[in-house]
Amino acid sequence: MTDAAPPSRFDILGIGNAIVDVLAPVPESFITRHDMRKGAMTLIDAEHAERIYAAMPPAQETSGGSVANTCAIAARLGARVAYLGRVADDQLGQVFRHDIAASGVHFPTPPLADGAPTARCMILVTPDGQRTMNTYLGACVAFGESEVDEDAVAASSVVYLEGYLFDEPAAQAAFRRAAAIAHRAGRRVALTLSDSFCVDRHRAAFRDLVHGHIDILFANEAELCSLYERNTLAEAVADVRADVALAAVTRSGDGSLVLCGAESVPVLAAPAEVVDTTGAGDAYAAGFLAGLAAGRSLAACGRLGSLAAAEIIGHYGARLQRDLAAELAALA
Repeated sequence: MTDAAPPSRFDILGIGNAIVDVLAPVPESFITRHDMRKGAMTLIDAEHAERIYAAMPPAQETSGGSVANTCAIAARLGARVAYLGRVADDQLGQVFRHDIAASGVHFPTPPLADGAPTARCMILVTPDGQRTMNTYLGACVAFGESEVDEDAVAASSVVYLEGYLFDEPAAQAAFRRAAAIAHRAGRRVALTLSDSFCVDRHRAAFRDLVHGHIDILFANEAELCSLYERNTLAEAVADVRADVALAAVTRSGDGSLVLCGAESVPVLAAPAEVVDTTGAGDAYAAGFLAGLAAGRSLAACGRLGSLAAAEIIGHYGARLQRDLAAELAALA
């Protein structure tokens, strides 16, 4: 990365799975009746997706996917945000495009004219606040190097990559191309590991990506330990310090740990009543990156991440319902 980057057009550019979130509260019996593993994310085919969608009660439909959630929340917090991801030219694709644009996020990726329909994730929330997700990936996995908008990447202070998208070889190549463009332009590249099952499937490739291409890493404790095949967080922390300049490790009710060089900044979890855990990690990353864009300290970035996560889990859905701009200003 060069020493002096030109002024940026965007604070954050997200690249991820463009998915329409279809979220509804359901009784425990719905999970049992459809033979789902409660609290898990299961990949399903188009036919299975249609069956679940037809059986669901009235639902909330919004642009989703982990990094799309982060982008929408960061825009709400005042950051200048863009997003790259693939949707089809169909009804749900139009829902995604309209919703993310209405959230204040620039979305230049053209729709997929031929091929699979737009991805959707059916998020079923039981009375205890646990989310059970059934995801049909559809068009979103058709993201490759040609979908990397070079001008948008080079114009963004931080390019934020989604681990869920890392499954396909074409997407892995796209990540490396985006990282190379960003670094040539003097920008930073961030990655969220997304889920331990992603890391377990592609550990060697993730390790190579993190070591050679990533400046900022977001992970929860389990994901970080999985990445480095360590039994304790302390061991994994020592490993990640050697790979990236900055890392934010979330620890659920135990808050988070921000790592920068030899520095460790513990951040308390913000008080929250758990209604729906959907998007908590996405919101944390949004708060953290928005704080970073605003020039806040690492402690303040972590605090804003915790506040955003606490607000998200207090209601259904992965969008802010309360304006946190005052909290961002107070953390100056």
